[in-house]
Amino acid sequence: MKRLIDRKNLAPVMILMLAILLPVFISNNYYVVIFNQILIYSIIVFGLNFITGLTGQTNLGTAGIMALGGYVSAILCTKFGWSPWLSTLLAVFAGYFIGVLLGYPSLKLKGVYLALTTLAFNEVVRLLSTNLTGLTGGTQGIKNIPRYSLFGFELDTNRKYYYFVLVIAVLMFLVSVRIVHSKWGREFKAVRDNIDALPSLGLDVKKIKIRAFTLAAVYGAFGGALYVHFNMYMNSSTYTVDLSIKMLIMLLFGGIGNVVGNVFGTAVVIFLPEALRFLGDYYQVVFYAIALGCSLFFPNGIISMFQGIGRFFRNRVQKKQAEGGAQHE
Repeated sequence: MKRLIDRKNLAPVMILMLAILLPVFISNNYYVVIFNQILIYSIIVFGLNFITGLTGQTNLGTAGIMALGGYVSAILCTKFGWSPWLSTLLAVFAGYFIGVLLGYPSLKLKGVYLALTTLAFNEVVRLLSTNLTGLTGGTQGIKNIPRYSLFGFELDTNRKYYYFVLVIAVLMFLVSVRIVHSKWGREFKAVRDNIDALPSLGLDVKKIKIRAFTLAAVYGAFGGALYVHFNMYMNSSTYTVDLSIKMLIMLLFGGIGNVVGNVFGTAVVIFLPEALRFLGDYYQVVFYAIALGCSLFFPNGIISMFQGIGRFFRNRVQKKQAEGGAQHE
């Protein structure tokens, strides 16, 4: 009889149970805010995993994508009176078009040149949102962005919003796992590992790259909309290149191509500044030193260390079982 929860699914189930119980045992509202941020950023990193983790295309424009999704939803709600649900749907459609737009440069550019292109996109979005004050509010930002409501039930507290985002994050996690292990996921990995062999297999490299960018942008724009409706405020100073780099570090910490690792890496990167706060202005030096050490000693992410420990103990148990069976014989 097949086990209901096999070893491969044990880690996601444990993370989910921990996520459900965390707000119950933690009364500090500040940490509930951080938990919301982890869930929303995890959704964005799921998307980044498709383009940078699986396809191997460096994307430094994640914050710009997130900003566009947030601005579309915020402007439609505050200036035109749209429902947050409908405005978020439009933000997702905007993400689709952004992904197609960014996907085309990737057809001819790669490596540092593609990274610079996406970085330039990030800066263009930031500068436009800063200077189009009549539309975006500039550095003053957009205030009084409404939160979602479900059948008249207002998500007016951080705890309510947390469980709402948790459900969405779980759904996006399952979709991401499905894509990673589908034909699309195998095609993305083929672009990263051996792009020259794809035409001989009848695969269209152009479509695969644009599909990866589109998925990343849809996830990023969706996460951006969720983020601004949670904060009920946004301004251009948040969406800098530093935020895009932090997203890449989240991907690196968790393990490139590993969806469970995306959640783990996001949590580590968001909690590290809290743990290093006692260092004052020097915390960034330590933070980036840890990121460098992670890339050197754990190129597959910190989660690979736990996987290695798990394999070590499983092998020991199997070895003892085999030795015990041999003695009985």
